[in-house]
Amino acid sequence: MPTSEQIPFSFDASILQNQSHIPPQFIWPDHEKPCPEPPPGLDVPPIDLGGFLSGDPDAVSNAARLIDEACRKHGFFLVVNHGIDMKLIQEAHKSMDFFFGMPLDVKEKALRKPGDHCGYASSFTNRFSSKLPWKETLSFRYSADRHLSGIVQTYFQQVMGQDYSAFGRVCQKYCEAMNSLCLNVMELLGISLGVGGDYFREFFGGNDSIMRLNYYPPCQKPDVALGTGPHCDPTSLTILHQDDVGGLEVFVDEKWHSITPNPHAFVVNIGDTFMALSNGIYRGCLHRAVVNRTAPRKSLAFFLCPGMDKIVRPPKELVSQDNPRMYPDFTWPTLLEFTQKHYRSDMKTLHAFVTWLDNK
Repeated sequence: MPTSEQIPFSFDASILQNQSHIPPQFIWPDHEKPCPEPPPGLDVPPIDLGGFLSGDPDAVSNAARLIDEACRKHGFFLVVNHGIDMKLIQEAHKSMDFFFGMPLDVKEKALRKPGDHCGYASSFTNRFSSKLPWKETLSFRYSADRHLSGIVQTYFQQVMGQDYSAFGRVCQKYCEAMNSLCLNVMELLGISLGVGGDYFREFFGGNDSIMRLNYYPPCQKPDVALGTGPHCDPTSLTILHQDDVGGLEVFVDEKWHSITPNPHAFVVNIGDTFMALSNGIYRGCLHRAVVNRTAPRKSLAFFLCPGMDKIVRPPKELVSQDNPRMYPDFTWPTLLEFTQKHYRSDMKTLHAFVTWLDNK
């Protein structure tokens, strides 16, 4: 007979958010449970992107210095003066409210298929049977390829139907704005690493990326559950916009720190793929999300990824006798396949991936 931990079930937030006893699949091991007391906030100087893009030498120098310090230490920073229309951000949040407020059977029209990275997932109950995240997600592909210019809007129409075309339009516009923001950040990262502003901007010009809407319902046992477990993103760069609830935590100096929500800032972190592109000079950011008893939390996450045929290899300027190659060449689709079919992303994903490549 299968045990209760082996029986697949749907994560129906409308029911589970009110239960005083949560299923054992959502209870995390003691060493990974949330901190008993709220952790200290992380003091991160915001990067003035508008100042950098103005070309003012002092602003460029200051932005490059700040981002270099952050990425060498922990791979996490904030971007302000980013130029993204606040009305668009608000529309995206409203669209997210609209989708996650739907009945479960409607959301499951977009149910993620096994082995795929796009679609609706209710706590990944179809992939894992323990340490489940207390969340729902909707993920979809964005491509900067001009031949796929309406890919997001088309996805919503094909998967959800014509009634969701307005939702698709908002998500398409938001992804296009995130693409522009990512390329500007990549220009700054190129300067801070000493390879020039064009290098990474051009490398990611035809990116094939992922957009994810996250919904973390209230949980009556927030001391034993996690919205998202500790992990480094396998992608290149994550651009996150939080609502005002809070729950994001980053691991720095051997302890967890909270990130205070700021509606005018984007939270940005380095992922494993860019860590490999920088030859390990910049670090992937270890982070997690906690939940609370009373308020749902929502966030918009754009994961920048290289084009499918791009070889992930650091520029020659970042390889030397003192800093030899740390990772072999690979493509993003290979790492994506590894995380979807062979490995659950955590803080050791890149190391495990390299071992897997060596053994193939």
